[in-house]
Amino acid sequence: MKQSNMPHLEILGSPIGDTIFCANVVSQKCAQASQLLSQIEEVGSVDPQVALLLLRMCGAFCKMVHLARSTPPSLVAEGFRYFDNDVCHCFASCTGVDTSDDAWEQAQLSLSRGGFGLRRLSKHSPAFFIASVCMSGLFSAPQQHLLQSIDDFNHCIPPSKAISFESLTNTPSSQKALSGELEDELFRQILSKSSVPDRARLLSVSSSHASAWLSVVPSPGLNLHLEPAEFQAAIQWWLGIGVAHGSLCPHCPHALDPLGHHALTCKHGGDVVNRHNRLRDVFAESCRRACIADVLATNWMLGKPAAFDFAVTSPLNSSTLHEASVTAGSAAHATEARKHQANDVKCAELGRVSIPVVVETYGCWGTEAKWALSQLASRLAMRLNSPKSTTTASLYGRLSITLVRANVRALLSRAISLDGF
Repeated sequence: MKQSNMPHLEILGSPIGDTIFCANVVSQKCAQASQLLSQIEEVGSVDPQVALLLLRMCGAFCKMVHLARSTPPSLVAEGFRYFDNDVCHCFASCTGVDTSDDAWEQAQLSLSRGGFGLRRLSKHSPAFFIASVCMSGLFSAPQQHLLQSIDDFNHCIPPSKAISFESLTNTPSSQKALSGELEDELFRQILSKSSVPDRARLLSVSSSHASAWLSVVPSPGLNLHLEPAEFQAAIQWWLGIGVAHGSLCPHCPHALDPLGHHALTCKHGGDVVNRHNRLRDVFAESCRRACIADVLATNWMLGKPAAFDFAVTSPLNSSTLHEASVTAGSAAHATEARKHQANDVKCAELGRVSIPVVVETYGCWGTEAKWALSQLASRLAMRLNSPKSTTTASLYGRLSITLVRANVRALLSRAISLDGF
């Protein structure tokens, strides 16, 4: 216990006292955290992929969670706002991204919602404090700081989702649940002001396993690493910031667009074929590790062999754009249907089961692809004596970063050509 002039105390890193004392403690802790952020920026100048992983796992809001859970937000709000600005600056420095309001809002979302997990501490601190009080058992009577936190939280969510002291008394809420409500509302707000193509992009990047490339260990030896220029381009593309646009494609007479749709679907230059083959090869290698023959897998389902047909489609295709802007995975679902129409009869004649393995350019996997990958992960888990959750994360991570690498190389090849290099 650190003791200062009474009645001010610091217990287990948490200040107990008036606003000035608490603000001073938070300022000191933010200054210490800023030193770490500066070191992460130095890493980012060499390897932005490693730097972003460090920022999310070690340097961002997670650094202050204990303080946010144990200290009333009204006493430390100003310090948390300064900390949020430092995190934003670190992110921009590491990734080379101009953190406009729209881009930074998406970056604040969790990976499962298409962001980078850089939650704004000043916005989430009321949720953290409420959840801490709920779990402490000291919830017998309303207190000023708790009621103020509830009011601050309710200002950030729709009235239909509002909480009260009475509702929390009956059904305590966890930090995950309360922060999830804040993220859902932020995601809804981002969608509501986005264009149709951007809504399709956001729904695709927020689908399950789409962000797996952001969680891999950035190891060159395991081919899970992106070069700095590739990673920075991937971040910009993920956030809807144009990488190669404003002129004609150097490989064909079509115009390049801000979201990179043409660059990722252009059939000239070999990028589409290369991406398909690399994804197929990663899947085939995983099949061999699981002692399955190859992409023509024997004894796959009910004793029948399966033929896997890989395809990458874009949610920004004009034929599926409207549906993709409303329902995630619409483009993948439509491609699965076309694959079945083209292949089922031929595969049946050969005694095989046709399984389309379709993924959208932003990483949203088709229903049948997820089922096939789940089956493969199960077989890998048995073969390697590992938990299925581990083999699933590894499989999606390898496929996801292979997809993103191929995408950004297609984008950068056109950007470099436009720059005259």
